[in-house]
Amino acid sequence: MGSAPLAASLTGVAPTDVAPPGAAPARTLLVLGDSISAAYGIQREEGWVTQLEARLATLDPAWRVVNASISGETTGGGLARLPAALDAHDPDLVVIELGGNDALRGYPLDRIRANLEAMVGLARAAERQVLLVGMEIPPNYGPRYTQGFAALFRDVAEAHAVPLVPFLLEAVALQPGMMQADGIHPTAAAQPLLLETLWPHLEPLLAR
Repeated sequence: MGSAPLAASLTGVAPTDVAPPGAAPARTLLVLGDSISAAYGIQREEGWVTQLEARLATLDPAWRVVNASISGETTGGGLARLPAALDAHDPDLVVIELGGNDALRGYPLDRIRANLEAMVGLARAAERQVLLVGMEIPPNYGPRYTQGFAALFRDVAEAHAVPLVPFLLEAVALQPGMMQADGIHPTAAAQPLLLETLWPHLEPLLAR
C-alpha cells in the first residue's frame, strides 16, 4: 500500500481533499466531522466545507482546508482518528463537528462528553486552535437526554476555553426545503447557511 492510501485509511481523507502542490498554503484547517460535514446526500462540492475552502481561497489563500469527515462517524471514531490526522496534516486549527451520531444511537452523555473533551485536549496539547461545533437532536429522545446533549457542548467548550458554535443547523433545521427527507441532513440549499452560522465563530481564529 502506498503512502497516500495509507494516510487516507488512517485519517479518513482522500488524496483529493488535500490542497494541490504549488498552492503553497502556510496554514491548515482540519475539519473532523460526520455526515453533516461530509456532504451526505448531496454533491461534495456543494457542502459547507467546500464552500469554506472557496471562501478562504479568496479571502486568505494562506489557508488550506482538509476535510476529514466521515458519514456515520461518532466521537469515539473521531477520537481514534485524530492523532493520525494531526500527524498527517499538521493543522493550525481543528474544527470538531461530532456527537450527533452518538446521540441518535442513545450513547451515554458522559461517554460523549469524555470523547469530546479528549479530542479537544489532544488538539490543545499539540498547540492547535480548536472550534467546537454543537449539535441538537429531535425531542422524541426525551427532554432529559436532548437537553443534556445540547448542554454538554457548552460544558466542554467552557471547561477547555475554546469557542463554540452552539447549533450548526440552527438556521435550517425547521425551515422548509432546507432538510432532506430523513429530517436529519441538510440539503444543498442549506449549505451556505451552515457556513454563515459557523463563520462568526471561525473568522476570529483565522487571524491568530
